[in-house]
Amino acid sequence: MKKIAIFGVGAQGSTIARRMDEHPNVSEIICADYDSRAAEELSNSLGKARALQLDAGEVDNVIKAAEGCDLVVNGLPLEFDLIVMQAALVVGASYMDMAGPMEDIGFVESYQMIFSEWHEKFKARGLTAIVGCGSSPGLANLIARESVDKLDTCDTIGIYVFEGVWTERFTPFWWSPEVALSDMGYQTFRFENGKHVKDKPFSRPVMMKLRGIDRKVRMFDHEHDEPVTMGLLAEEALKGVKNVDFKYGGCGVELSELLFNMGLLSKEPVDVKGTSIVPMDLVLKLCPPAPKYPAEIKAIIDEGVAVEEGAFLVRVEGTKDEKPVQIDCYVNAPGLVESYEKARLSHEAYLTGQSGAVFVQMLVDEAFTEKGLFVPEQFPADARRYCFQELAKLDITVDEFVDN
Repeated sequence: MKKIAIFGVGAQGSTIARRMDEHPNVSEIICADYDSRAAEELSNSLGKARALQLDAGEVDNVIKAAEGCDLVVNGLPLEFDLIVMQAALVVGASYMDMAGPMEDIGFVESYQMIFSEWHEKFKARGLTAIVGCGSSPGLANLIARESVDKLDTCDTIGIYVFEGVWTERFTPFWWSPEVALSDMGYQTFRFENGKHVKDKPFSRPVMMKLRGIDRKVRMFDHEHDEPVTMGLLAEEALKGVKNVDFKYGGCGVELSELLFNMGLLSKEPVDVKGTSIVPMDLVLKLCPPAPKYPAEIKAIIDEGVAVEEGAFLVRVEGTKDEKPVQIDCYVNAPGLVESYEKARLSHEAYLTGQSGAVFVQMLVDEAFTEKGLFVPEQFPADARRYCFQELAKLDITVDEFVDN
């Protein structure tokens, strides 16, 4: 029986908590969040949970909250990653998060650090840490590795996500607007000709035709984990891939591009009639929060869904028997209305949260027991198979199209 601490019970953390509450091998769940109301409401709806108000800015607070736990799930913003990792090491718990750290030393350098120093720390303690385990990063990495393993050589991996859900109530983001807008306004990363390359936000726009959408859509480079981790693991796990990019499109991206071009995603203060204002702070103050509670999601749906479309593609290009091959894998998952009907979640929380829950379940079921720190593209075939099988039970599946 496993005792689990979940730090951060927003859309993804709460989804994981609900799934683990149903698991026969989970004895207790600590639902910890700075927002005591969120922690209390969630724990009161579960059978194995108790709530804890937590200020995760101090590692001692996190250590105290994690005492006695076998597994720590980190659903907090990226700046807390290393704090929660350290707490897991101190209490002797395995660790899982849904996006890697973004330290001042840089995104690539942060991953280099955890792949070396933190891998050895967890390995020495006989613990397992898995990082970047949601839908993207996470499921996308599993799919990429699965496709690469079917080839003799790999040249290019592309991850393309388009989100086109518009509701009558203005809901620009279905996850944290703070995280979304910070990502949008940050420099992009790609792996190009065997090297990591930084670029400006909204760089290299292209028009793409994606299955399920009846027109070409505009896609941009975006700051994301996959080009970083896949580039660092090119030789170890991905048959020497030379190019990896992540492109993003949809309603929230188009809005963010306009805000960025107006300077409204800047974190530098500007003078407005004698008052110093940080543009990003103003935007976040005025931006509607992502719906967190089922009643909020239902109210938005009841007011009307104007457009509901999307695509999630992982494209791998390489060779097989000295012939060029392109493998396109499209993820199928419930949309907004169906996600609410199935689990009282938004589409975003369903795909990312349920994917995260399957990764946590993999650790609980001991389907992956390697000691150290890993990302999904490093998982062996049996662990990947476990994840795909469990995701399919949740109506998250993958369609593969091969072009020889």
